[in-house]
Amino acid sequence: QVQLVESGGGLVQAGGSLRLSCAASRSILSFNVMRWYRQAPGKQRDWVATLTRAGSTYYADSVKGRFTISMDNAKNTMSLQMNSLKPEDTAVYYCNGDIVSRFGSKTEYWGQGTQVTVSS
Repeated sequence: QVQLVESGGGLVQAGGSLRLSCAASRSILSFNVMRWYRQAPGKQRDWVATLTRAGSTYYADSVKGRFTISMDNAKNTMSLQMNSLKPEDTAVYYCNGDIVSRFGSKTEYWGQGTQVTVSS
């Protein structure tokens, strides 16, 4: 069973930074695509950023220029560096990844989430 475990959340003042990590129970290169999502209280889960195995990155407009998604193959972790944080970034952040088998079937995995709170 593949597991994704997030860490690094916490309380930070507006303008501050946090670095979230997502540790995978198998090689991070097993994943075709990895993503970060977030869910604020009472709202739907929103996509934040994507990192493909080829190294392409994509960001939601709301975080572009402030957040950076990256991968550490040696540590089997994916990270989200969050700078210039705003109160509206407050949410539970989830790590997500897809593994496509050699037969073409896709399995999606989720972490349990880590809370990020940005105070004004």
